Amino acid sequence: MSRINTNVSALQAISQLTQNQADLSTRLERLSSGFRINRGADDPAGLIASESLRSEIRGLQAAIDNSTRAINVISTADAALGEVSKLLLEVKALVNSSTNSGALSDDEVQANQLQIDSLLESINRVANSTQFNGKKLLNGELAYTISGQNSDQLQRLQIFGARIPSNASLPVTVQVTQSAQTALLSIDQGGASGLSAAGTDTTLASGNSVTLEVRGRLGTNIFTFDGGTTVSAIAATITSFSTLTGVSASVVTATGGSSTGLQFSSTGYGSDEFVSVRAITGTFGVNPGDQGDNEDRGRDAGVLINGQSANVKGLIARIRTSGLDLVADLSTDFGTTLSSSTFRITGGGANFQIGPQVNSDGLLSIGIPSITTSNLGDSSNGFLNSLGSGGDTRITDSNNHPTAAAIVQSAIEQIATLSGRLGGFQANQVETNLNSVRVALENVQASESTIRDTDYAVEVANLTRAQILVQSTTQILGLANQLPQNVLSLLR
Repeated sequence: MSRINTNVSALQAISQLTQNQADLSTRLERLSSGFRINRGADDPAGLIASESLRSEIRGLQAAIDNSTRAINVISTADAALGEVSKLLLEVKALVNSSTNSGALSDDEVQANQLQIDSLLESINRVANSTQFNGKKLLNGELAYTISGQNSDQLQRLQIFGARIPSNASLPVTVQVTQSAQTALLSIDQGGASGLSAAGTDTTLASGNSVTLEVRGRLGTNIFTFDGGTTVSAIAATITSFSTLTGVSASVVTATGGSSTGLQFSSTGYGSDEFVSVRAITGTFGVNPGDQGDNEDRGRDAGVLINGQSANVKGLIARIRTSGLDLVADLSTDFGTTLSSSTFRITGGGANFQIGPQVNSDGLLSIGIPSITTSNLGDSSNGFLNSLGSGGDTRITDSNNHPTAAAIVQSAIEQIATLSGRLGGFQANQVETNLNSVRVALENVQASESTIRDTDYAVEVANLTRAQILVQSTTQILGLANQLPQNVLSLLR
């Protein structure tokens, strides 16, 4: 080279040195920050994919936090329900103890009543004080709100789950397609029945003394009637024991008011109810029922709820689908006629967003009804608050003991059902979702790390290479700067 104004070799060395120094700076940045992508220019496509994954990661982390909080809420409510269950068992023991009137004085029964009053107060206190982060859990604050309920048809509605459309309400139609029936047996006068007409009142035939075994869902009793006893007397006697047997009796009358026979009926509706009347001695031939000559069973109502077949026991209809979970107590008039009733679920419930995206698929909802004493029990026997002093089923009145026991048993089952539903909601929906989201988070974080994080083994190797190139390029630049000095040898 014989030109000195432009040192091309030095320019080439400088260009290479600049590139090598930039590469060395990149390696140092990645190793010091821990990220392979520190700016969009590092990997534009990778940055877009990474940011999308980061958004998904934040959603999954929020879903985990929400699920954990939901479990805490449900666990708090469930623990309170456990305490209420213990209190109810104490009430049941006191009711059973008070029934033993032959061994208890009036003062002891009154003491039991006072203790029941205290227990009822404790149940109300638990219902009204159980809270999480200032939100009441068991006083009905987390129950669904309903409009348009016809209480003459649907005496009580318990809604445990509903998917309500956004900014709308959910219509629910309860349609009775088959009437509920009691178990029913009858006996007519005349023939071989053992009954004969006597004026306006049918009687047992003269000399026909009978001993009857009457069985029902609640128990069995034996009755003995002498010949000539009127059916009205027979009906009154059997009905007076209905709380023990579950069977009542009534006189069948013809137009004009004269009796023509006797009818035995279960005190409740449904397939669990039955009536069996059998003559142990004497002549007493009842008309055959659907279970044979001496027995008949009741029938459950047939119910459709929003067009779907409900599970029905007597007059209580239940349905549990992905969009609706409720229990409806049908009134006797409604459950024994083919008709329908419509109401709307307008809102309420405890809503938990446990999905990574804010949409209906990630939203779980459960209704937690009030467990105060005025809501525990059933519409047929009454509610738990009626066991208190001055209530209709107070235990100081011995006539109330069977009804009081039935109310307490219904309340115990109600609390157990609610606790089971909360437990199922936690175990089968929230916890399973939590496990799934955790696995998803692990995989998404691994994918995001692959794109964005520094691979130190690769970068250390690249750093070593960049250091060597910078050093060697610097040496070459020094040699290139010495080349123009060769021109001086031509000037000698």
